[in-house]
Amino acid sequence: MMNKQSLRDIKREETARDLAEAAFELALERGLDGFVIDDVVQRARYSRRTFANHYSCKEEAVAMAALTFQGYDQAEDFNLPETSSPLDALQQWMKMQLTANLLWKMRELVSLSKRHPTLEPYILSIFHRLQSSAQEALNDLYKGRYSEGYTHLLAGAVYGAMLPIVDGSLNVLLPGDSIAENPGITTFDQYLETTFGYLRNGF
Repeated sequence: MMNKQSLRDIKREETARDLAEAAFELALERGLDGFVIDDVVQRARYSRRTFANHYSCKEEAVAMAALTFQGYDQAEDFNLPETSSPLDALQQWMKMQLTANLLWKMRELVSLSKRHPTLEPYILSIFHRLQSSAQEALNDLYKGRYSEGYTHLLAGAVYGAMLPIVDGSLNVLLPGDSIAENPGITTFDQYLETTFGYLRNGF
């Protein structure tokens, strides 16, 4: 149900997203040292004051471009059977959340951070937000049937398994990449199935 505040929030989120996208595009085009906040606001068509209302620095704006997923509201779209386990719910949540666009942006951010270490704390913050949104979704779905410690451990294990994909440690084909051009490489869906298989059956 939408209220007056939510309309204002939607506009605020759109502004934040526009600024983040502009910063991310500039970082890819010029590198992190190749632009300033004035360039960001000019591209996004906002003021420096508006930028300051959303972000503390250009690094934060660049990193926030990855967060295109609209969090907790989508928990209602799971349509899972009542007998579904938290693992089933988390697997479906991750398929909704970890889109091709988000994974590609995370890879680009990690690549940028290798040249510009000032990005690293903001990338870690993105991972924390993704993990927290998953944990909150599980808590909302199961209404106290499992302890917060359990859902925290579960979300932490799964999101920890995503780190090697975005930092390039594991060669995994992202959604949207061509299998024909990368024969024999594990797809993201296969990697996700393997990860949840270990969690269900033990290592």
